[in-house]
Order: sequence, then structure tokens, then C-alpha cells
Amino acid sequence: MSRAGEAWGRVRGNWWPVLQQAVAAAVSWWAAGLAFDHHLPVFAPIATLVALNTPLGGRGTNAVRVVSGVIVGVVVGHAAFRLLGHGAPAIGTAVLAALLAALLLGGERITMAQAAVSAVVSVVAGQQAGLVRVEDALFGAAVALVFSQVLFPAHPVTLLVRARTKALRALGDVLDVTARTLRSKNERIDRFWDDLRPLYSLLDDLAESRERATAVARLTRYRRGNTEAVRREIASARHLNLLGNSCLTLIRGAMALDEGHRAAFAPGVEALTRTVGLLADEPRTEAVRGRATRAAEHIVPNAPDTTSPQATAVWQNLRLAVGDLTAFASAERNPPGARQG
Repeated sequence: MSRAGEAWGRVRGNWWPVLQQAVAAAVSWWAAGLAFDHHLPVFAPIATLVALNTPLGGRGTNAVRVVSGVIVGVVVGHAAFRLLGHGAPAIGTAVLAALLAALLLGGERITMAQAAVSAVVSVVAGQQAGLVRVEDALFGAAVALVFSQVLFPAHPVTLLVRARTKALRALGDVLDVTARTLRSKNERIDRFWDDLRPLYSLLDDLAESRERATAVARLTRYRRGNTEAVRREIASARHLNLLGNSCLTLIRGAMALDEGHRAAFAPGVEALTRTVGLLADEPRTEAVRGRATRAAEHIVPNAPDTTSPQATAVWQNLRLAVGDLTAFASAERNPPGARQG
């Protein structure tokens, strides 16, 4: 894909959350102006934007982190101002204490940043400015919570499906490159490893999406009636993580073989690529999952006739990857609640 295509893809995939942020910032400024008549509530829309500027499913938690960071920073900054005044020693001491306090609260980057900034504001501008920042932060976070939890709550199943589709497509692309590299002679292997890096990030994103979906299902009340579907999706995401890791193990092992042995595994990897691509197109369709399950049964060739222990290990890795693929493809075809481990 070209750079322009990637840029347009980012815009197309994120325009709705971005629009929400813009509207929420405007609402936060307007409503805070009505609520507070003694100052310009500049920090209210800032707090709203910071809280909402995170992936869907984590915006409510982000709002709480913003407020906790601001409160910690203001308290610490006020204490430093009372003891040391406005100077550089006071700012350094306040920032250090605020960051340490934020670490005690969990060490989230957003909390640490808000604590440090609020500490600086409290030292430089005094106690009243610090209290104003707390008011604005509370108001801005409240607006963010209304937008993220009431008006536009994230659906846990949607979160998982999006992350899973991206991971499947990336896994299919990496397997395709692997198969072509296994068949090539004198291929520069160092270029191949660069193609693996995005997959690691996407598998991490899938694990984070699973955690966010669990939290959303627990905290979003009116979606609790759909908990069985959420459980199935979370179980499916676990299987996909196992599949991704086993494929990475297979890829590393196959690419470490000499050219004479690498080519023998190209057909198996190609068949694996086609089946993963099939699941990436319609991962939740019963008919597609059935076709993928049947296709997986014919992927593993006979054991290689070789004395190379490395080739034998790669063959075992291929069997493991196919087993994980079968488990993932058949996960939703099992009775609900059958796979919760």
C-alpha cells in the first residue's frame, strides 16, 4: 500500500473518534464557561481531549487517570509553593514529588504527565490557579465520561473483532512473505525480519483489546445482557494470540534453516497463509470457519525425510501452528461457554 493510501486509511478508520473529540472539546468549553464565571476554563477542553485521546474502550479509564494526575500535581505543587516559593528549586521539587506520587498510583504515563504539569502550574501561578485547574479537570473529565460511557460507549465485541481482523490480516501478510522467501534462493534474510515487526505490535494490541473489552463489559451496564457473546469473543482472541505466537515460532525456525531445507516447508506455509486469509475475510461466519477447519486438516505434510534435527523441529512447529489454527477456527463452533480457560 502507498503512503497516501495508508494516510487515507488512517483518516477513514479514525474520523468518528476524532469528530467526537472535537465536539466534546467545544461542549466542554461552552458548558464550563456557563458553570464557572470567575475564569476562562481553558483546562476543561484540554482535559476532555486528553481523556478521549486513547483507543475506544479505554477512554473512561483515561478520564479517571487525568483527574487523579491533576489532583496529585496540584496538592504537591501547592505544598512546594508554600515551602519554597516560585523558584526553580520549588518547580524541580514539585515535579519530582508529583511524578513519584503518580508512580505510587500506578505509574501510567498520562497520570504522570498530568501530575507534573499541574505541579508546575501550581508553583508558578499559585494556589488559586491550581484549584482552578482541578475544577477544569473535573469538569472536562466529566464531559469525556458522558461522551465515552453514555453517548458513544464502546461495544466490547466490536473492539475485539476489529483488533482480531487486523491481526489476522497482518499474520496472513507475514506468512505470505515467509512462503515466498522460503522458495527464493540467495534471499536477504535481514530484510525479511523487518516485515515481522508490525505483527508483534498487533498481537500486543489484540491482548490489550481483550483486556479493554473485559473492562467495558464489566462497567457498561446496559451491555451486560450480551456477556455470552463477549465471552466467546474473548476466548476466540486467546486462540488467536496462541496462533500468532506459534506462527512466529514456525517462521523463526524455518528461516533459520539452510536453503536446501527451507524450500521443503514452503507448501505448508502457503497453505497456512491461504487459510488465515480466509479467516481474515469473514472470521465470524460459520461457513467460513467450517471451511477453514477442513482446510487445516490437509496442511501438514508428512514428516520430512531428513536427519536434520532443526528441520524436524520446524515440522513440529508447523503442526503446532496448524493445531492452533484449527482451535481458533472452531472456537465459535463449540457450544457457548465450552472454552473459557
